[in-house]
Amino acid sequence: MEPTADTALSTPSPNQPAFGSEVLQLTQKAIEKVKYFASQDPEAGKKGFRVYVQGGGCSGFQYGFNFDERRDGDTVVTASDIEVLVDPTSLPYLKGSTVDFMDDFRGSGFNVTNPNAKASCGCGTSFTV
Repeated sequence: MEPTADTALSTPSPNQPAFGSEVLQLTQKAIEKVKYFASQDPEAGKKGFRVYVQGGGCSGFQYGFNFDERRDGDTVVTASDIEVLVDPTSLPYLKGSTVDFMDDFRGSGFNVTNPNAKASCGCGTSFTV
């Protein structure tokens, strides 16, 4: 599940309610896609949806998404009935962000609106804080 273009500085779909907390929110469309992906993999249904930041990309950081087990130190956010996991290193970079799912002419994938991002590279999958 790779992010799409305009990841760091884009806005969620219009009129999409977001669920979660002040730490992290998911739009209804993102929740539906997480449930869909989990339904396609029996092992994923037993795990949380991890949203994280890692070093890389041309701007310094990039987003990652996967199904994972809860680890010590994780912040757990409930968005609708999805358990979202954020590790302690990613938390300051993601705080206040909204995860959406976009499907348009550029492709499809999870998309993060991040108030902490100061700039994004041309491909939109990496950001600077």
